[in-house]
Amino acid sequence: MQPAQPVPATCAMEVPPIDRDSIARTYELIRPFVRRTPTIAIEGADCGLGSCDTIFKLELLQHSGSFKARGAFANMLLRDVPLAGVVAASGGNHGVAVAYAAQRLEKPARIFVPSVAGSAKIERIRDYGAELVITGDRYADALAECQAWAEHSGALQIHAFDQAETLLGQGTVGLELEEQAAHLDTLLVAVGGGGLLGGIASWYAGRIRLVGVEPEEAPTLTAALAAGRPVDARAGGIAADSLAPKRVGELMFPIAQRHADRVVLVRDEEIQAAQRMLWDRLRIVTEPGGAAAFAALLSARYQPSPRERLGVLLCGGNTAVDLAAAR
Repeated sequence: MQPAQPVPATCAMEVPPIDRDSIARTYELIRPFVRRTPTIAIEGADCGLGSCDTIFKLELLQHSGSFKARGAFANMLLRDVPLAGVVAASGGNHGVAVAYAAQRLEKPARIFVPSVAGSAKIERIRDYGAELVITGDRYADALAECQAWAEHSGALQIHAFDQAETLLGQGTVGLELEEQAAHLDTLLVAVGGGGLLGGIASWYAGRIRLVGVEPEEAPTLTAALAAGRPVDARAGGIAADSLAPKRVGELMFPIAQRHADRVVLVRDEEIQAAQRMLWDRLRIVTEPGGAAAFAALLSARYQPSPRERLGVLLCGGNTAVDLAAAR
């Protein structure tokens, strides 16, 4: 494919369906603004996995420190951005991404985050020039304030996971990964609101096995699948600033029902162990949510077959945690 030319953020397009063709078109649109993040092949013995060789997709190297930049740019390039700019609610990473995209596209941005948001993410939002509002204890509190501000100001609300354009942007992770590692049987993906899993599942559409990974303290998709619809779940734990939105999105849920093979739960201490292992063996620093998918493998919550060709998405690296001190 030939590189796409930048498209002004004011040139809105009709919202397309969430499918492979639309994801491919979105990729052409956002490609001038996002990184094609690398993959690395890891021998199992290098990361405490025995004989289980694995492909890591390093989306924590994306602009703004997480995959969220893809959805942020997709929203601003596929939708009309008014003079009032954009507004977003976020546990942290989505806010960083929207602030970064708004700076690149020269749009005003106002970001609402809860008090649980990590200091590294708060600092990055400010560094990108967005107006920051810290409100409430959890993502749901910030979302309520964000919705009220959007109605009052006329700013374009960019939802972290329950927006078609957001899913299309996140789906480009799957497009890239298939080009980089076409042989995969299974991909492990962390789940918060589900925009990442929903987008990737829309790209692969059942052609590989997709396994969602959630913290035990924030089992949003697990609860939704048990109930047959999105429902409120616990919203705590070590990854509360990235994987604890209270419930999964309405748009991603039927996609997950069709295309997610299963969801596994990991404990906070297993996420911490995964962070330490990535640092000790590979010198990769992730935030807790970014290490959750690997935690499922390291803890044997997900046990691959002997010859299974496995991928793990490391989705975020916005952290100020001293991993050496966490021993």
